[in-house]
Amino acid sequence: MRYIDEQTIEKIALGAAVLGTGGGGDPYIGKLMAKEAIRKYGPVKLISLDELEDDQLVVTVSGMGAPTVVIEKIPSEHEMTAPLETLERVLGRKVDVVMPIEVGGINSLFPIIAAAKKGLPMLDADAMGRAFPEAQMVTFYLDGFDPSPVTMADEKGNTVVLYPQGGVWTERLARALTVEMGGSSSVCEYSLFGKDVKTSVIPDTLSLVERIGEYLLDKQVKEQVRINKMLEELNGYHLFEGKIADIERRLSGGFTRGSAKLEGSRNDQGKTFTIFFQNEHLVAKEGEHLLCSTPDLIAVLDAETGFPITTERMKYGARVVVVAFPCHDKWRTLKGIETAGPRYFGYDFDYKPVEVLQKERR
Repeated sequence: MRYIDEQTIEKIALGAAVLGTGGGGDPYIGKLMAKEAIRKYGPVKLISLDELEDDQLVVTVSGMGAPTVVIEKIPSEHEMTAPLETLERVLGRKVDVVMPIEVGGINSLFPIIAAAKKGLPMLDADAMGRAFPEAQMVTFYLDGFDPSPVTMADEKGNTVVLYPQGGVWTERLARALTVEMGGSSSVCEYSLFGKDVKTSVIPDTLSLVERIGEYLLDKQVKEQVRINKMLEELNGYHLFEGKIADIERRLSGGFTRGSAKLEGSRNDQGKTFTIFFQNEHLVAKEGEHLLCSTPDLIAVLDAETGFPITTERMKYGARVVVVAFPCHDKWRTLKGIETAGPRYFGYDFDYKPVEVLQKERR
């Protein structure tokens, strides 16, 4: 067991934005909220899977909606704890441990706010190993666990209890409600006991993003050295470097969707690249040649600092480095690819691991 303090939050916010693959919400806003919660209520205990008891009740705390909305409609502290307190009333018992549903952007930090206010420990694990845009794209769904009951809240004081028939219906119902709630909401789902959580989650992901954040914050070395350290940690690949020449971004169905076109620079001079996203980066191409696709991870980094840039923060003229990392093995199963592979998002090609695509490229 160790504690999450303000310094830890700086590292987690930065590292989580890398594994957030452009999505998971703006880490800057989440960082400010989490720091304020730590100052107000004290540091949060972070426990490992080994420290989790089989009979402890674990609940995920997360935000749902389009990242572009959260920039303008910042969640309140009450919004972070209202679904948790509603769930406790429904279940007739207290929650023992909270955890992030995904290790990405703001959603790595929301549970810290709830944990600080409620005096609960946080589990060093998540259910994606990255960020994904839809509610069923979690390891709990892959392993057949029931998300019900699902509780939701918004900044207006509305709370909702759902009993969806599985993860897909959680996405459909909660997404529709999120749109009505103004494009963002807070959610608790998958209230599971420790013995089941241990079999399904991806462990030690908060510790992982903390290390990544530490690499990127190391001002004693150049940005390329920081990026190389991160790539080594994540078994990652340098895809290309360039300037954002055009960006198309729209709010649709509760998601931030769009694409960014890039003109290559340095070793990629004269080449053109495209990134497609739905909250998270889903596909990267050089011309028509596929470089990486979901469920593997694609991250856009600022070329000067090495810091990750979320989809809502990408701007025309920005000079960036685009990197990719292999996803967790759970996403490379048949069900994992059916759930979060390129064909699910409407792309007309089959998934190939990023390491295979990079060998073909060479």
